[in-house]
Amino acid sequence: MSKRGITLYMHVHQPYRVREYSVFDASVNHNYFTDPDVLSNRNNQKIFNKVADKSYRPMNALLEKLLSTHPDFKVSLSITGTFIDQAAEWAPDVLESFQRLVKTGKVEIVAETYYHSLAFFYSRDEFERQVDAHRAKIREVFGVETNVFRNTELSYNDELAKWADDYGFKGILAEGWDPILDWRSPNFVYRPEGTENISLLLKNYKLSDDLAFRFSNRSWQEWPLTADKYTSWVESSIRDQPLVNLFMDYETFGEHQWHDTGIFEFFEEFVSRWLHDENNTFYTVSEAIDAHEPAGSLSMPYTVTWADSERDLSAWLGNSMQHEAMKHLYALEADVLRSNDGELISDWRKLQTSDHAYYMCTKWFTDGDVHAYFSPYDSPYDAFLYYINAIRDVRWRLHEDHKAGGLSG
Repeated sequence: MSKRGITLYMHVHQPYRVREYSVFDASVNHNYFTDPDVLSNRNNQKIFNKVADKSYRPMNALLEKLLSTHPDFKVSLSITGTFIDQAAEWAPDVLESFQRLVKTGKVEIVAETYYHSLAFFYSRDEFERQVDAHRAKIREVFGVETNVFRNTELSYNDELAKWADDYGFKGILAEGWDPILDWRSPNFVYRPEGTENISLLLKNYKLSDDLAFRFSNRSWQEWPLTADKYTSWVESSIRDQPLVNLFMDYETFGEHQWHDTGIFEFFEEFVSRWLHDENNTFYTVSEAIDAHEPAGSLSMPYTVTWADSERDLSAWLGNSMQHEAMKHLYALEADVLRSNDGELISDWRKLQTSDHAYYMCTKWFTDGDVHAYFSPYDSPYDAFLYYINAIRDVRWRLHEDHKAGGLSG
């Protein structure tokens, strides 16, 4: 009989934020991402180094300690191409520490799009190019193959599951959202409806979000959350079920939940308490799939994500600014790729990162507070303006390339 297991999956990502790019920069300055102001909230190097100090370095050190201390401790990570590129440039020691984690053989890398894009919903060809580029980068940097897939922001539907099945992935990740699950539990492996071979792992969002969002909230009735209390919740959830899938951003540790909240000490104690019971273990995503047959099939005909209270695409495509930005961006695909201009293609793909649309969100209340927390801009309208000016410059560069004979008529 399989042990009761936790599948801990964390997402590692940093975007290239668009600087304060004005209409007067378009056609003159093609640098969209490097803010000359080293103190700016949009200075990508500054932000990366800040998060590296607060999250990546201490959490990687803790994971190394836990992996060497507990034989049954495992973890799965998805690491975007934009993160890898920034780490290689600005913090190679951080990238090396992730490589050490993977070399233990107890850390699995999950596949996704290189640029953390919404390409699946706009261009299947571009989407596949980014998935292939990401798998190649993971192979190059970490020396491992990727067998399980997660789409950007855990965006998922039946069509994506069919694609991933046809593409040869053994598993795919999604949000365990109540309106979809109905009476079912997220604590089982499922078979996506209409697929033959692929398995579906669902995030237990209640237990995951207790750490990712509520841990330091002093107005939360369960604050402070102790390792004892959390262990009892996980055990209660898993009592007659095989596994609990805890999915969250890597930056939960140290960046979203600061060091002085006790998040690192809590996590170390929780892992120890969970594994103190010989009937408990941790799974990588592949191990969870291998250890458990699907309990049934599950259909998600419309797109579900792990963001905001609606759990749909409205965090990125909920207003006219976001739709306009993405429409204009993807309309450039054929001309950008035909240009064979490596720098232009790279800039266009960096502009595909979903964070840009996220910063344009105009929601209110709790969801709006979350968007504002992550945004480096004074308002969603500033985010849209700088972004559209960059798109305008991409068009200008294409026009100049065309005049120079770079594009066929």
